[in-house]
Amino acid sequence: MSSEIEEYVRSLGLDAYTVGGAVRDELAGRGSKDADFLVPGVDIAGLRDALAAHGRTEELIVAGRPVGVRFFPSDRGLRRKVPAGIELAPPRREVSTGPGRHDFDIVVDPAATVEQDLARRDFTINAMARRLADGELVDPYGGRGDLERGILRTVSPTSFAEDPLRLVRGLRFVSQLDVDPDDETVRQMREEADGVRLVSGERIGGGLAADGLGELSKLLLGAHPWKALRLARDTGVLVALLPELGPSIGFDQESAYHGLTVDEHTFAVVQAAADAGMPLRIRLAALLHDTGKPLVAWRGRDGRLHYYARPGSSERSHEQVGAELAREALSRLRYPTELRRRVVQIVRHHMLAPRGDEARARRLLARYGDELTFDLLDHKEADLRGKLGPGEPPPADQLADLAAFRKVVERELSSPHRLRDLAVSGTDLIELGYTPGPALGQVLRTLLHEVVERPSRNTRENLLARAEELRAS
Repeated sequence: MSSEIEEYVRSLGLDAYTVGGAVRDELAGRGSKDADFLVPGVDIAGLRDALAAHGRTEELIVAGRPVGVRFFPSDRGLRRKVPAGIELAPPRREVSTGPGRHDFDIVVDPAATVEQDLARRDFTINAMARRLADGELVDPYGGRGDLERGILRTVSPTSFAEDPLRLVRGLRFVSQLDVDPDDETVRQMREEADGVRLVSGERIGGGLAADGLGELSKLLLGAHPWKALRLARDTGVLVALLPELGPSIGFDQESAYHGLTVDEHTFAVVQAAADAGMPLRIRLAALLHDTGKPLVAWRGRDGRLHYYARPGSSERSHEQVGAELAREALSRLRYPTELRRRVVQIVRHHMLAPRGDEARARRLLARYGDELTFDLLDHKEADLRGKLGPGEPPPADQLADLAAFRKVVERELSSPHRLRDLAVSGTDLIELGYTPGPALGQVLRTLLHEVVERPSRNTRENLLARAEELRAS
């Protein structure tokens, strides 16, 4: 969090504390975008009154109820630093509503202490606060020590039962912070794993946060997704979250090309994508690309399993089935439409041969378009690097072939491979006597196909003559 923002909040005369992720990230030496403050001793109306002279406020709503205010300072420079506003809230505490472990409510209580507010937090590393006035660290659960030792520990034994999303959030911290849950937290994860099924898809995948990223997305975008995904598998959270991955767990590929089970290979591919800094769409595709393998596997005469379509063995290939499973999973988790579409395309076409000449490069660009072609090349690189697992030597010869082919594709970007690259347009063909409609589009596609095969044919004279031939036939 910007020290300028902290200094500004301190100047407002409120006894405010930075809390949660901002304190954790500060102690870990990481930058934080959080601009969240806890303000004991004042209710929501009092906060609005205190801030009225300094800017605009709106109610901060969580789970359908007001819990504080979102503040937009009058100072334009400050607003640019926190476009989503500064969140300030009174303490909240748990109030029992019955004898069961789920019989409680969270209520805003200005009279509650900072420690009482921290008691309802998920993990000890998030249950810390720092007072702006004097820098005092409030750490009733030993979060600083856990952070220094790399331990993830729940504040309460009912933490996951209270909010099952915390299971995925904890896994996200494993990926982002490289922490390890203690034995008790792992036990709680196993016990409450099925609760993930009750969490809305937006909170897991599509994202209700200001950055548009749900907890699974943040996990995949962390530096250590392999570690987090293995823990998710071993605790049962992964299958509860993505049942599409269930058949992959422990599935021996029995292949000449893979030495890992499908799940271990999948995790290794995601990690390779993370190591290369690839975007979310590649990491999601990596997670889902081989989900179809256990469902289409057939044994050949060589005694090994195979995953492509063959009459009498499998009607569809694993990438066809995987694309359908990816579409279902991403829809259920409410990922944005365009992201879903791109990930499904990568999964569907990920069996890309990592070599080729100029003509093949142009064909790929013509078939898939520039962006998807390079996504497929990126995914192929991660797929190759994940054949043997993290720390194992990747197949150098195949990676060299892929790198060489990528350069060929990059060179051919300037060659004609799109309809708009043609030296003639639909208007030109209409002037020749063509009628607007499907037949005209088909002729343009035929011309493009021929130009992709022989770029030298892309002249107005050649294409008009060829169009005349096609019209006469």
